[in-house]
Amino acid sequence: MSEIKPPLAKIIPTKLEKFNDIRIDNYFWLNDRENPEVIDYLNKENDYYQEMTAHTYDLQKELFEEMKSRIKEDDQSVPYLYNGYYYITRFETGSDYPIYSRKKGSLSANEEIIFDCNELAKGHKYFKLGGLSVSSDNQFVAFSIDTIGRRIYSIQIKNLYTGELLKDKIENTTGDCVWANDNLTLFYTRQDQQTLRSDSVFKHKLYSESVNDNLVYFEKDDTFSVEVTKEKSKKYIVISSSSTMTTEFRTLLADQPDGEFKVFQKRVRGLEYDIAHFGEHFFILTNIDGATNFKIMKTPELATTKENWVDLIPHREDVLIEDIDIFRDFLVVTERFNGLNTIRIIPWSGEGAYYLPFDSQTYTAYTSTNVDFDTDILRYSYQSMVTPASVIDFNMKTMEKQIMKEQEVLGGKFDKNNYEEVRIWATTKDGTKVPISMVYRRGMKKDGSNPLLLYAYGSYGYSMDATFSSTRLSLLDRGFIFAIAHIRGGEDLGRKWYEEGKLLNKKNTFTDFIDCSNYLISENYTSPAHLYAEGGSAGGLLMGAIANMAPQLYNGIIAQVPFVDVVTTMLDDTIPLTTGEYDEWGNPNIKKYYDYIKSYSPYDNVKAQNYPSIYVSTGLHDSQVQYWEPAKWVAKLRFLKTDNNTIYLDINMYAGHGGASGRFEALKEIAKEFSFLLDLEKIRK
Repeated sequence: MSEIKPPLAKIIPTKLEKFNDIRIDNYFWLNDRENPEVIDYLNKENDYYQEMTAHTYDLQKELFEEMKSRIKEDDQSVPYLYNGYYYITRFETGSDYPIYSRKKGSLSANEEIIFDCNELAKGHKYFKLGGLSVSSDNQFVAFSIDTIGRRIYSIQIKNLYTGELLKDKIENTTGDCVWANDNLTLFYTRQDQQTLRSDSVFKHKLYSESVNDNLVYFEKDDTFSVEVTKEKSKKYIVISSSSTMTTEFRTLLADQPDGEFKVFQKRVRGLEYDIAHFGEHFFILTNIDGATNFKIMKTPELATTKENWVDLIPHREDVLIEDIDIFRDFLVVTERFNGLNTIRIIPWSGEGAYYLPFDSQTYTAYTSTNVDFDTDILRYSYQSMVTPASVIDFNMKTMEKQIMKEQEVLGGKFDKNNYEEVRIWATTKDGTKVPISMVYRRGMKKDGSNPLLLYAYGSYGYSMDATFSSTRLSLLDRGFIFAIAHIRGGEDLGRKWYEEGKLLNKKNTFTDFIDCSNYLISENYTSPAHLYAEGGSAGGLLMGAIANMAPQLYNGIIAQVPFVDVVTTMLDDTIPLTTGEYDEWGNPNIKKYYDYIKSYSPYDNVKAQNYPSIYVSTGLHDSQVQYWEPAKWVAKLRFLKTDNNTIYLDINMYAGHGGASGRFEALKEIAKEFSFLLDLEKIRK
């Protein structure tokens, strides 16, 4: 194995200058997927990865078969009733893709196949079916398809009564679309073909002789993106314009698709709000007037500007309000307290509000598909790190619950009592207490010898909840501890937790992770010889940062589609999604942000030092983190590092940000990651 040499990328210095600061990028030339020399280099990286890991092929195959054997292949979702039909998503044994179907009026009715994605995916290396939208009269379904992995969808329309595929085909869309109530008008969103920013809403008419669809709305501000949805009440079509810290909505009566959209409340920088229509009012989830953790307000549907908003549920310093679900007799509020999900049931009468009881130390609970106002049944999902995911129907009046489905873990070997889940708290150097969720096999000894995989994300206010994973059992059963560090940059402990991990506070995200790592070592859960780190996308940025800042703590790092070339990317507003990220990372066209981003950007801070072994994955067609970021990073690491540890770059030449599209192909990618960890631990089977 030692004779196998990694590919060395050519050094072609490119001078990059900003604010009289000069950066030399030796690998800038990799930023050209049309260049045959670039593709040749990427293929050589793949060849090197394959040769270097050939001795793990049997282990990868064993892991794949093991993980696949736990999956119920002929599985299906819990049906839900919508507009007279029960809708079902199911898989058949051996199939990679889902089948979407419906039954009219009763679950005993004949099944109508809407789409068999296994048929649609034939001939494609990558396949993704976008969101389905069924017309109010149940006759038409609009759907979207991406066969590249770049999240550029084509929308088509199918007649569900005849099975006919209409000639209408709308290219270069985001895939999202909704029907007006006339069953002839379809609203959809398009994106800029270069930046991929969702910037416009169009209106398409069935059977129209016009070649061109009508532009309904164009978002001029390139830091905002747009979305079009339909209210649960079916009364309004809604256009949302949103940036990281500001939102604006426009509404249109769904019965009047040729009318004009009306601004709900014009944008005010820093004002975030979301709306839900019910009866004669809109209910508003907002951070107005300093409500950092958000509050709930209401306003008459014909008087929607903020001076008409009145408080319904006030702001609380220790509780983050995340979402609401509205029913005829109840308001359901999804909250987050002390880092855990809570679901609060509030009768409109104002009396007898209560929380659903959850007794695990660390878990995930969230409301599920609730499309009907006129019901007492709340559907929600629950899982923990040792409890498979359940779908539960809960009667809000009688407080009786019915488990509609619990994820099956096949193979006969899984027993939740064999595992233990805990939540511990690490104290950082600035005195902040950071929760860590952990799971391991019962009987684990704290002697420092346990291999431990620490995962985190820490950006965009995304909370990393403790969920169940049947694939993870393959690590736990081989002696691994799995842990999630709920670091700042997420919203795990409220909105302030997010604010303290973004912009000029971004380094808190990295130091939190490092401090959690040190705590796990000091408590003898593991040691540097057995500690591993994992993160993807913005979590891959985290991996790049901790590799530069504290490489001595980790034996190996997994960086999935890592965002590592932060300065160059954020200075290039032609790259997809850049301008909308300014409120997250800062705009490097402003010197204070340029200097701060440069001080942590992983690619810019690679230096001559020892690094742990690193497995890096990416996709050639990634629209969110361009493939050249990890490719350049790996090349620079190889050139500068002072150790003999291996660095792998594994490029899927047929996929984008989400990796492989089929459910079993995705397992093969997980098997690669697990085999990387197990090989470093010298666990061969």
